[in-house]
Amino acid sequence: MTASTTSSKVRGDGRSDAEAEALLREHLEERLGAGAGRLQVVPLFGDASTRRYFRILGGGGRTGVVALYPEPFDPEKMPFLEVRALLEGYGLFVPKILDLDAARGLLVLEDLGDRTLQEVLREADPGDWAGLYREALGQLARLQHESAAGPQRASCFQIAFDIEKLSWELHYFLKHFVEGLRGADLTAEDRSTLAEAIHRLCAEIAGWPRVLCHRDFHSRNLMQHAGKLHWIDFQDARLGPATYDLASILRDSYVDLEDDFVAERAEEFRQRALPGESREVFRQRFELTCVQRNLKALGTFGYMATVRENPVYLQYVPRTLASARHNLLRHPELAGLHRTLARHVLELA
Repeated sequence: MTASTTSSKVRGDGRSDAEAEALLREHLEERLGAGAGRLQVVPLFGDASTRRYFRILGGGGRTGVVALYPEPFDPEKMPFLEVRALLEGYGLFVPKILDLDAARGLLVLEDLGDRTLQEVLREADPGDWAGLYREALGQLARLQHESAAGPQRASCFQIAFDIEKLSWELHYFLKHFVEGLRGADLTAEDRSTLAEAIHRLCAEIAGWPRVLCHRDFHSRNLMQHAGKLHWIDFQDARLGPATYDLASILRDSYVDLEDDFVAERAEEFRQRALPGESREVFRQRFELTCVQRNLKALGTFGYMATVRENPVYLQYVPRTLASARHNLLRHPELAGLHRTLARHVLELA
């Protein structure tokens, strides 16, 4: 996350930045009294959610990052806290909870800095990229192994990427990217063809064995801190195919990766996490998951641009379309989906 400038713009939760900062100031004054006046509060650019983020700076430097939710929450029923505890128990690196104020809807988290994996890769020698991805994928393999071996009572084990969820995401893509952002006028025949193709693809993916997924495992949600990659934005964790998080990071909207590099890292992951699955079955499942995941991401980018009036994600559209096209072309069973989409989104042709 990076610093932004304070403004009076009203966000998705109906509060201006100034109102949100005032709420945080109330919390600090309640906790610290007069000492709160010595702290600086810096708004941060967040993610595509309705949460706000602030960095708290004191005399000794950074003291924490505040996640401000749009409404009060019950700590006992909060997915972020529940999943964080699970991940920490699995031996994964996650931010510490420094404080919480449920009535005001805020969490004070350990400040992991600003070095996302995306930023680290920009600065790193290309020869070091493989090691960074091996670290990330080693952690992902650990998630899948540890979560399968332990108790599965948490709420994230009760929800899954089933046909309904996967299909909803692709219809969201049609609504907010194909129609919303690109202004396509889909015919009744187009809609019928797309609905049938979406159902077939999602039924296929939903039928595979499930593991616990981060659900948004990409280079902007991994932070390099104290020499280790730390996980953030994991509150939407749920069950899904073993290739879901793999597709998220190896066909990442935010980083260009060569096809050979992707294939090598995917095969290393198969050997580590899924040694009993054949290369051909694994490759097919990985590529089909990439199609679903990339189209879903495009739906989010379209929504952010047209509904939330935030164009920042549009720069990532060309890369994501190229990735989707790459895998659509590799699978004849997706010909109907590909052909229909390509008539309205020329980059997919």
